[in-house]
Amino acid sequence: MAAKSDRSLRVLVVANQKGGVGKTTTAINLGTALAAVGEKVLLIDSDPQGNASTGLGVGRAQRKHTLYDVLMGEKPVHEAVVKTSVPGLDIVPADPDLSGVELELGQQARRSFKLRDALSPLRAEGGYTYVLIDCPPSLNLLTVNAMAAADAVLVPLQCEFFALEGLTQLMRTIDLVRGSLNPALEIQGVILTMYDRRNSLSEQVARDVRGHFGETVYQTVIPRNVRVSEAPSFGKPALVYDLRCAGSQAYLKLAREVVLRERDRRKRAAADAVV
Repeated sequence: MAAKSDRSLRVLVVANQKGGVGKTTTAINLGTALAAVGEKVLLIDSDPQGNASTGLGVGRAQRKHTLYDVLMGEKPVHEAVVKTSVPGLDIVPADPDLSGVELELGQQARRSFKLRDALSPLRAEGGYTYVLIDCPPSLNLLTVNAMAAADAVLVPLQCEFFALEGLTQLMRTIDLVRGSLNPALEIQGVILTMYDRRNSLSEQVARDVRGHFGETVYQTVIPRNVRVSEAPSFGKPALVYDLRCAGSQAYLKLAREVVLRERDRRKRAAADAVV
């Protein structure tokens, strides 16, 4: 059993029901950046496409056990963990079998809490400081399990015309999960992705989102960046593929902002406990 950490585990689900917003890219590179600043991170690939696994260089042969085995109760989560090439970053990989989870779990008791139950030993052991869950771009049992298991939601939001419409749908989903499965679920923050300074629409969307959600939106903006787009085809996070590119530097900045926001949250919680 790992030594008890002086920081409690924080489980963050990276979610957006709209596809193509940089969700998996954010999960991979934020996880890498958090590890780079000294955090111990577990990334859980909860998308049957397994893009987060591929993007971290975890090939099919390395996926002896996957999230499917964990959710079906066939393996404890620690037996599905695969170490990545990034020090401090591990992953529970995915494979296409995950697409059958909803049907196979049927009407089982606690079907929406399978992931929460599986992660409970990690909270007790204290080996990780962050768990990031990369969700599929849809509201299904995998997404519901992720939100039921999470402390908070990270929302990548592409700077394009339909962004706010997709975000409104996601907020409704989060409200539903709060009402029935996880009353403590928070919005950790909104991350503006694929920002193009040459496009006035990107700036307009950023202003609109900040005007609507205020300080919930991170100050760090992730730019549209060719090197970030290329990195997954080499099985590497952008920070490993090209540390100096604008996208990599933005994710490092975002990781620092996430850690500072978490530090402030813990201080407020401690102060409230004293009162």
